[in-house]
Amino acid sequence: MSGGTNTTGVRGKKVFGGFKNEDVDFENTVHGMLDADYEDWPNEAGFEGLDEIRGPVELAVKGSIPTWAAGTLYRTGPGQYTIKDTPKGTFRTTHWFDGFGHSHKFNIIVDSVNAGVDATVRVEYSSRRQTQALYDAVKKSGRRPDVAFGQRMDPCIGLFGKIMSVWRGAPYCVGPKFDNVCVTVDANVPGLPSEAKQATQSGHRGGIKNLWLTTDNGIMKEIDQHTLEPIGSARQNMLHPLLKGPLSCAHAQRDPKTGDFFNYNLELGYHVTYRIFRTSISTGKTDILATISADDVKAAYIHSFFLSPSFVIFCVPSSHLALRGVKVPWEGNMVDAMEPFDKSKLRKWFIVDRLSDRGVVATFDGPAGFFFHSINSFEERDEVTGDINIYCDVIEYPTLDVIRAFEVDVILQNDGATKNFWSDEERNRNSHARLARWKFSVPNLPSYIGDPLIVGQAPTKVFEIKAPHAGELPTINPAYATKKYRYVYSIANRGYSSLLDSIVKTDLVTRETLFWDNPKGHTPGEAIFVPRPKSHGEGDKVEGSLDEDDGVLLSVVLDGIGKTSYLLCLDAKTMKELGRAECDFAIGIGFHGLHRPPTSP
Repeated sequence: MSGGTNTTGVRGKKVFGGFKNEDVDFENTVHGMLDADYEDWPNEAGFEGLDEIRGPVELAVKGSIPTWAAGTLYRTGPGQYTIKDTPKGTFRTTHWFDGFGHSHKFNIIVDSVNAGVDATVRVEYSSRRQTQALYDAVKKSGRRPDVAFGQRMDPCIGLFGKIMSVWRGAPYCVGPKFDNVCVTVDANVPGLPSEAKQATQSGHRGGIKNLWLTTDNGIMKEIDQHTLEPIGSARQNMLHPLLKGPLSCAHAQRDPKTGDFFNYNLELGYHVTYRIFRTSISTGKTDILATISADDVKAAYIHSFFLSPSFVIFCVPSSHLALRGVKVPWEGNMVDAMEPFDKSKLRKWFIVDRLSDRGVVATFDGPAGFFFHSINSFEERDEVTGDINIYCDVIEYPTLDVIRAFEVDVILQNDGATKNFWSDEERNRNSHARLARWKFSVPNLPSYIGDPLIVGQAPTKVFEIKAPHAGELPTINPAYATKKYRYVYSIANRGYSSLLDSIVKTDLVTRETLFWDNPKGHTPGEAIFVPRPKSHGEGDKVEGSLDEDDGVLLSVVLDGIGKTSYLLCLDAKTMKELGRAECDFAIGIGFHGLHRPPTSP
């Protein structure tokens, strides 16, 4: 990847790319937001007037999508944001993360008519709203009855109503058509009762047995893999009776070899308790790997964690929840329940053994900060000391300011909210992503069982790469999960949009970057990496020697000017467009997705 001039931004500003230009590109991004360069980059079509299309409808394919990228791309995120004609007038969602759930499916199908060397693909699209019962409840009352992420509680709710919210706890599971669970998509989750039809569970290898949506609490929602209809819901205590806390993590981890399922559960109370657990894919049994509870361990909002070959690496960031978490139901949302940011509130890292039942083997105290998304974690053995060096890569922020950047008014430039947020230069700087690598050294004592071997040491920051050379919603080649790797793909903000404005490929070895050279007003979603199968190697390459970046990226892009969307297919090596499947309608700007290849007989 070239370290020279990388791309000319859609507003004529240079984005140089490369290690030597990280600081200048960061400053250009900051000043682009200060100068309100986002004003002619519209995002409204991704938030307003979004339709449910149960379909499937066929999309027009332009260019070419490789036949080996065939399969199903599932996407989920928010859809509806406003509800008109309630008893209190028009209900408006105030935070991007709280839009009413809407899931999408792109079937990428090899055209059987032209099968063979000249085979082409066609693409079918369908979608389904996920929270009709919640929508109906808001329509009837004019207020949201559930606990949200950032939606402010109706000011008309008095003291008694707040006390009742605390008494009920947060959240409480109502049903699959009510619970607003729409952040990530996961397939074949073990240990949970499934409502999926048995016909979808037999006759194929590698197929989908069940499909679940998750969010940052202990509720998971099952949807039909074909129709996307919500068909069931489950709480984590169905996996293990001790997993009774209300909060958890949207981004569960999966062992890339076994498929075992890892997550945490947070129980609130006088002593908050985190339980790190694993559910076996082969038996469905759940084991508690570690129980973490101490006076200096605070309840926090945590969106993801890390998995290496030997450990679960669990970080409690500085997004502490006030009153040991009780303030969440009191406020009716997570954001207003967070304590003000304080540099003295260090991040606490826990290294949990996942192979030998040793529990927490080390703890580290890192600088205060916040993150949504982990990227990857891998291990290397120190040849001199024999210690295990664990590396954790993460998209992080120095404060909590970025959370407010995703309020709907800030994104949609309503009533001066965008300028008010981004014109504060300190807040502006704090709200741009940093890709950081942290190193943790753990003594190699495989037979040791007892107190942690290391307590309270500081981790080492190996490097930091600032925006726009890295961004949000990071993805990698899934074949490199828990392994040493080189490339990260993320959604960058170059200072042109009030949200995110391009896809960037970051080389973690050379620190060079490549950007997708997209038109103005085209806002990409998470770029999902689909690796080229070994049987489809190019040229003289032998099977098994494919490069890490040999694959394609699939991203749902909003054309904010044309008010339509398309499924984009990029060459993951060159970041050049190969093809797209165009919609004549807009699709909501969502969060995360999952690509599954076709089932094999």
